[in-house]
Amino acid sequence: MTSIAFFAQKEKVEYLPSFDKRRLHYGFYLGINKNDFKLNLRESSIPNASITVEPTSGFNVGLIADLRLHKNLNLRLEPGLVSNSKRIIFNHLKSSATPQDSIREIGSTYLHLPLIFKFSTDRYKNIRPYVLGGISYDYNFSSNQDNQDDNSAGQFRMKTHNFMYEVGIGMDIYLYFFKFSPSIRGVFALNNEIKYDDDANSKWTAPVNYMGTRGIFLTFAFE
Repeated sequence: MTSIAFFAQKEKVEYLPSFDKRRLHYGFYLGINKNDFKLNLRESSIPNASITVEPTSGFNVGLIADLRLHKNLNLRLEPGLVSNSKRIIFNHLKSSATPQDSIREIGSTYLHLPLIFKFSTDRYKNIRPYVLGGISYDYNFSSNQDNQDDNSAGQFRMKTHNFMYEVGIGMDIYLYFFKFSPSIRGVFALNNEIKYDDDANSKWTAPVNYMGTRGIFLTFAFE
């Protein structure tokens, strides 16, 4: 009977019971990402244009500032760095160009500045599910936007300043010393990120009507 009472009492222990009553708190996050490009091609002077994007996994790291607006609503600023790479394959150039001309390797490092609303359920013991949504600004350090060379010289250029929207789900897990929050979110570009070549009939950029980031972030936050 003593053992049963001990375990029953142990299950009721709530860690960090006053954590969510704080007006403002801070933390940091680590994570991995896989960013792709959404492509929309248009009719152009390039016959049978076809472009494929091959994404690879990258990493993200940053800080958290969380402002409590309501017992179930928080506003979060999560500045961080995001790094990833992609390979763009211009299939319509494979038979008429060298491999160097038909493939572009795009390595990108972004300053990622999201402003997120976090909607949480009421806490149940030591867990608390939530959904989130917001917008973000990305500064692309690797954009090459101001480079005078374009694809004719082997340089694929993208815009430096970009805007995204984000949606996701996650769960707060209350531990003895801190709160651990894994989440998964989708990130989608609002603007066209491609910087067109100087030649309006460029065989690389003329077929592209829209190119924008779409990605998945798996994030582990510690607060």
